[in-house]
Amino acid sequence: MKLILTVQALKQGVMMVGWRCIMSGSMLIPSLRYKDAHAAIEWLERVLGFERQAVYEGPDETVAHAQLTFGKTGMLMLGSSTNPGPNKEMYALPEEIGGRVTSPLYLVVKDCAPLWKRVKAEKAEVVMEQREMEYGGKAFVVKDPEGYVWSVGEYDPWA
Repeated sequence: MKLILTVQALKQGVMMVGWRCIMSGSMLIPSLRYKDAHAAIEWLERVLGFERQAVYEGPDETVAHAQLTFGKTGMLMLGSSTNPGPNKEMYALPEEIGGRVTSPLYLVVKDCAPLWKRVKAEKAEVVMEQREMEYGGKAFVVKDPEGYVWSVGEYDPWA
């Protein structure tokens, strides 16, 4: 979080002072489970450009918890699908439900071209080729190695 002091001079020597609070990061963070979380982390870094913020090892070469960042405000949390948890029965891997996903992910980028080149070079499974979108900017859709759907696009709803 960042606080910004604003000072505005008004008429007749009167000043207005105020504070603005700027959050540094999304308040909604997706969380995924992977059979091979280590391989997923490596793929997400190499292909989509995520960076490791924290990776906590679990038993038997699993990932208990990982936090990956994207740019200044994006984050993804993930762990191994075999991790115990109070709501484990509520999660399903794409392969367990016929390759479908219940929540596709949207990754905002300034320019699709560099990621598109990496996706093609890595021979990732492309669901939708890169194209101009009717709502603005370019976009493409790709599946990661365990079947999660990633939409990557230049449309930024915050801009």
